[in-house]
Amino acid sequence: MTNRLFLHKRYVATVLLSCLVALSGCGKEDQQAGAQGGPPPTPVSTIKLTETPTTIFTTLPGRVNAVRDAQVRARVNGIVQKIEFEQGREVKKGQVLFRIDPATYQAQYAQAEAALNQAKATAGSARQLANRYSTLVKSNAVSRQEYDDARAQANQADATIASAKAALDAARINLSYTDVESPIDGIIGRALVTEGALVSGTEATELAHVQQLDPVYVDFTQSTAELYRLRKALADGQLTRVDENTAVVQLELEDGTQYPENGQLLFTGVSVEPSTGQVTLRATFPNSDKLLLPGMYVTVKLEQGKDDKALLIPTQAIQRSTDGLSNVMVVRDGKVASVTIQTGGEVKTDTIVTQGLKAGDEVIVEGFQKIRPGAPVKPQPWKKDKAAGNKGPQPESGAQEQPKEGGDKAPIPESKPEQQGDKPAQ
Repeated sequence: MTNRLFLHKRYVATVLLSCLVALSGCGKEDQQAGAQGGPPPTPVSTIKLTETPTTIFTTLPGRVNAVRDAQVRARVNGIVQKIEFEQGREVKKGQVLFRIDPATYQAQYAQAEAALNQAKATAGSARQLANRYSTLVKSNAVSRQEYDDARAQANQADATIASAKAALDAARINLSYTDVESPIDGIIGRALVTEGALVSGTEATELAHVQQLDPVYVDFTQSTAELYRLRKALADGQLTRVDENTAVVQLELEDGTQYPENGQLLFTGVSVEPSTGQVTLRATFPNSDKLLLPGMYVTVKLEQGKDDKALLIPTQAIQRSTDGLSNVMVVRDGKVASVTIQTGGEVKTDTIVTQGLKAGDEVIVEGFQKIRPGAPVKPQPWKKDKAAGNKGPQPESGAQEQPKEGGDKAPIPESKPEQQGDKPAQ
């Protein structure tokens, strides 16, 4: 029994001594590795910049306006008898919208018609008398004065007919105004008066609102500073001019989605608004689905030139500093360097770099969160398709982790039988 205990202690001592020797060797190897190269380079995803022909778009805020915007107002006084349209629906030009009580204007029309008939009868008698006197005056049967008076009365009767016709036309127009018609094709809003309401033609009571929404105008503004930079770039040959008649105008809606149809630039303002220092521009867009509504805020992307040597980097590679500057991480001589850049417009998921980088520079796109300037890195090509699909694999990796979590929980029920088995052993 004593020999067995001695041998056991000797065996334990030998094992401990071997472990100490091994640990001492590992420590020396780590020290040597640290002395030779330091920490291993961090892998990062990079792209090399190349000059790419790119269309330059300027992003500007804008508002949607109706091409035609008509206020339907009363033009005669009276009581609204009937509303003839369905609110919020399309109406056609000339369609009757409201009917105003026509009784008063029918009476005025009948009175004017009677006055015209009376004037015609009077004029007929006056002309006959003048014709008769024209024969008698030659034989001196009537005086020259009587003949002149007869002609004057005939002319006066003709003038009375003309006046009566004008009064009849006025009465006919007023009578027609009792049927209030739509002045344009468009969509009518809610009725601003109800049946039985008294409306005034002298005060031009507003009855409804009709707007033409296909196509629509989009009005937007551009600062004079942006115009100056654009014209300077065109003058220096950095950009190629685009014909305004063929310039592409795109819309981005309030929720960030792209409007499916392009618009056409109508005009660029020729004067600057003194209070804002901006120039107004207008474009027209088709709107058959009535997706664009007057007053809606939109973002306009206006094609303003083409850069044959544009430098594009993924927008995700740009970092914003606290002082508002834009920075990117680049690889130079195997190490990280921070570079301040100036950017232009955006092209889908990329951003145009105007200053700070040149063709051939290697820009870090992914992995820069784990590095700092001066740190060694191991560049590897960035795969855009893989980056765009990162959202897809995440559920898969999550699905792979779920069995692990299940595996972590699995030993718990397995340990219970072992504990139960330990108790009988005791």
